[in-house]
Amino acid sequence: MTILTQSHADLLSDYRPQESFFFRSPAHGLLAQGTVAVVPTCNPRSPADAVARRVRATLAEARDLGQPRPIVVGALPFHPSTPARLRVPRTVRWTGPAPAAAPPVGPPVGFAEVQHVPSPEVYRHGVGEALERLADSRIRKIVLARALHLEGARHPGAGALLRRLAHDNPAGYVFAVDLQPGRTLLGASPELLVQRDGGLVTANPLAGSAPRHADARADARAGERLLASEKDLREHAVVVEAVAEGLRPFCHDLHVQDEPSLLETPTLWHLSTQIRGQLRDPEVTSLHLAAALHPTPAVCGTPRSLAMRAIQEIEPFNRSFYSGAVGWCDSSGDGEWAVAIRCAEVADDEIRIYAGAGIVEGSVPDAELAETSAKFRTFLRAIGIDQDL
Repeated sequence: MTILTQSHADLLSDYRPQESFFFRSPAHGLLAQGTVAVVPTCNPRSPADAVARRVRATLAEARDLGQPRPIVVGALPFHPSTPARLRVPRTVRWTGPAPAAAPPVGPPVGFAEVQHVPSPEVYRHGVGEALERLADSRIRKIVLARALHLEGARHPGAGALLRRLAHDNPAGYVFAVDLQPGRTLLGASPELLVQRDGGLVTANPLAGSAPRHADARADARAGERLLASEKDLREHAVVVEAVAEGLRPFCHDLHVQDEPSLLETPTLWHLSTQIRGQLRDPEVTSLHLAAALHPTPAVCGTPRSLAMRAIQEIEPFNRSFYSGAVGWCDSSGDGEWAVAIRCAEVADDEIRIYAGAGIVEGSVPDAELAETSAKFRTFLRAIGIDQDL
């Protein structure tokens, strides 16, 4: 059942961890509750047509159970060893473009201890190892991530943290997805993986970033330096090329923005390129497109298989749903999927915050470490911590 809701605040206030799925894009918001059917285990490295078949069958099952316009909501993981979390909800409530959410209230999140996984020293060493692989192989880019584990965390709950993310990131893709019992993936991504709206397909790859500054002049200079950075432009071009090539089999009249532009979030500047095309086959769904594109070089590297292998050998943790994709797909095939970055896994007494940086020729270990620290700030600000940890 689909319900139109006037107030975006209603969606946020009615969100319930482990019972709800929340997704807000610049165009609209949705709150999905309950479960009619679960998509059989699949992952983004399954052939895209296999994922589409499973989703199509699950939507047909939901229609047979009396859902007139069912949709699938959920998340795709980064690595194929983790099962996807996709389901057909019982109810879906929609809003139009969201007004600014109410400012957060309450004290900042407290915690007993912070664990860096890996440590800054080990992360810098990992960047050095990635650079050696770039020099000695066909790999052009490797994305290396790290995590902050806030242990003994004291926080007001996933719903309150979601409202803070929505307030702090009014233009972002804000999401909340239940994972295993007691854990919720919360995030405010700046990056659209892919959207299908009728025959129009849109993607907005991001790569290359720089921290924002409180001083307006320094902030403007940071954006200008990013637009002129040879290293960042090269990293960005690799991602754009891969996304465009991934969409070409599905689209005609594919248009790629000539030059990257700046996209701003409260904490970072990003290099951004808009890609649009017309769908060749109306049977191809937004989830089919997402499965075909994911993971892009923005979160993995290129070539995909070699970069994935390097990540598994260098990174000391399982990314789970960090750098996966979150979104929805309806029974017509329309939908939108955001890259699951600027996010954290939240449990009752622990918060795991993730961030990564793209390693290409010319990367500097200290600079890549600083980039991940800047990316942590999106979630740290949302939990009331206005400092680097």
